[in-house]
Amino acid sequence: MTWKHPSSPVTKKFKVQRSAAKVMATVFWGAKGVILLGIFPQGQCINAARYCSTLERLSDVTRRKRPGLLRRGVVLQHDNATPHFHLLGSLKRHLGGITFETEGDLVVKLKNWLAHLDLDFFRVGIYSLLSR
Repeated sequence: MTWKHPSSPVTKKFKVQRSAAKVMATVFWGAKGVILLGIFPQGQCINAARYCSTLERLSDVTRRKRPGLLRRGVVLQHDNATPHFHLLGSLKRHLGGITFETEGDLVVKLKNWLAHLDLDFFRVGIYSLLSR
C-alpha cells in the first residue's frame, strides 16, 4: 500500500502484456558459413548432457560435410566473443520488432536469414578475432 496526499494524481495502471516466449538456438559457424544450427524446445536450456550431445552432432556434421575440420585445430569460442556479437547484433537488427505466431515461424525466418547471408559476413566476423 502506498500513502499519498488526497490531491495526488491517480496512479495509472499499465496494461499487462503476455511476455514473449523465448527460443534458444546454438549456432556454430566459421569463415565459410554456418556449420550447425540447433534449436532447443521452448523452456529448455543448456545443461551438460545437452551440451555434450550438441558437440557430438557438431562432430558428426563436420565429419560428413567438412571432413577434417575439427582435427585441424579449430577453437570453439563461447559467449562474449566478437563473433558472438557479430552474429547476434545483426540478427537482432533483422528480427527486431517482428512478432511470431509460432516457434516454427521464428525458426523458418532464422534459417532463411542465415541461408541468405553473404560469405563475407562470416569472414569478417571470424577474421576480426585475429586483431583481438
